[in-house]
This record gives sequence, structure tokens and C-alpha cells, in this order.
Amino acid sequence: MADETALTFLTVERAGKPLKLAMRLRQAQQDGAPVLIWFSGYGSDMLGTKAEALDLYAGENGLGLIRFDYAGHGESEGAFADGTISSWLEDALAVIAEAGAKDAILIGSSMGGWLALRAVQELKKRQSQTVPKGLLLLAPAPDFTSDLIEPDLGEREKAELAARGYFEEHSIYGPEPTIYTEALIEDGRRNRVLDGIIETGCPVTIIQGRQDPDVPYLHALKLMSHLPADNVVLTLVNDGDHRLSRPEDIARMLDALSSLVTAAAKP
Repeated sequence: MADETALTFLTVERAGKPLKLAMRLRQAQQDGAPVLIWFSGYGSDMLGTKAEALDLYAGENGLGLIRFDYAGHGESEGAFADGTISSWLEDALAVIAEAGAKDAILIGSSMGGWLALRAVQELKKRQSQTVPKGLLLLAPAPDFTSDLIEPDLGEREKAELAARGYFEEHSIYGPEPTIYTEALIEDGRRNRVLDGIIETGCPVTIIQGRQDPDVPYLHALKLMSHLPADNVVLTLVNDGDHRLSRPEDIARMLDALSSLVTAAAKP
């Protein structure tokens, strides 16, 4: 391709019908270096501030980068309300398999952190050729449906779930409301990771804002308690929010990523 990150599509089958997943694949320019894999957050896409900064970093350092949009997100086909943790995980695994990545560093933001943790489990279970060599989790939200949404459901939300199968909440990130479906919540219970030790088999770095209104920093501490004690680093940003997209946040993300890349490249 003339443009290393040109938009391409992968056709997968969902609910018995073909569906196109959008992806941008940057080819590695150096041997032996891990490929970066970006997992966006709930309702986000592969063209956000952090994802674009990763693409620039990858290009400057000769690294491969896999970016994609889950079904119903960004430039991919599908309805957002039809998605669940399981279906979006399958989207991610299909793109990773198509890209043929070997050693990889998984980078997940918010819900993407949950999906990255589940992807590590599934890649090992399926004996994939893609081997995680590092995890970088930004304001990670594992089990957010059962730990952060369900406990706060009020009578209105419960009534709407029963009557319509979904409820809406005002979003501070855009004009459109955020939708949570009954299917998403039920499926979230089947994908829980905070119910035992999470064996990643690789170093993990977590960056979490203390002023995060969506994922309390205590949730990051809970995640820490489910990870093996060695090779896990948690950075709490006192004035950090959920996006972690300010210039200083991007610099912090790239510094952490550089350390993981260096460690992964060692024989």
C-alpha cells in the first residue's frame, strides 16, 4: 500500500450475515520489535487522540500498529446497540488473526482495557501465534457493566431495561446519549475478569486518573489486586480525567509504552 495506514476492511460473519470491520494496519520497519495493538473504549474509535499519537509514535520508531473499529463503532458496519463484550472481543481477535501479528503489546483504553485483558486470555486459550509481550491499560474498565453500572441502576433505568431492552444516559463527551443494553449487561457477566487471578504472562502498566468521573481510581486498585504482584506498574495521575488525552497524558503514555517495547525486544 502506498499509505501504510490506509483504511481497509475485513469481512466477518455476525449473526449469519457478512459485516465489514474497518482497520488500519501499519507495517513494522524493524525486525524483532513487537507490534502494537490498539483497543478503543466504549463508543470510541481508532481515530481518537491517543490512537493517532500511537500511530505517529509507531511510524517514528519503525513499529507495526494494528488499529480497528469494533462493529457499530467508527467506520465499521453494524449497529452499536447490537454489540456486546463477547462480539467486540471476537472483532478484535479476527483483526489480530488477519494481521498475523506475533509478539505484541496490547494497549487498551477504558472498555478497551477489559477487552485487552480478555484478548490475552483468549489468545492463550486458542494457542494463537500472537503472543502478548506487554499490556498498557489506560483508565481500564474491566467488568464495568457489573461493577460500575449495575450497582447504580435506579428505578428509571431498570424500568427502561425491562420495557425497551436498553436505557440512555447523557454523555459529557458528545451530543448523543450513551446507550447501555440488557444484552451488554448480561454478556458482561460472562466475561468477568475480576473474579480471580488474571494470568497475563507479560508486564502490565496501568495509568489511571484520580479525577476520573467514569472509572474511579479505586477500580484500578481492584484490578491490581487481581494481577500477579510482579511486573505490574500503576501510575495514578492526580489531576487526570478519564480521557487521559492532554499533551502531558500522551507523553506519559508513550514513555510507558517505550519501556514495554524495550522490555519486549530483549531476548
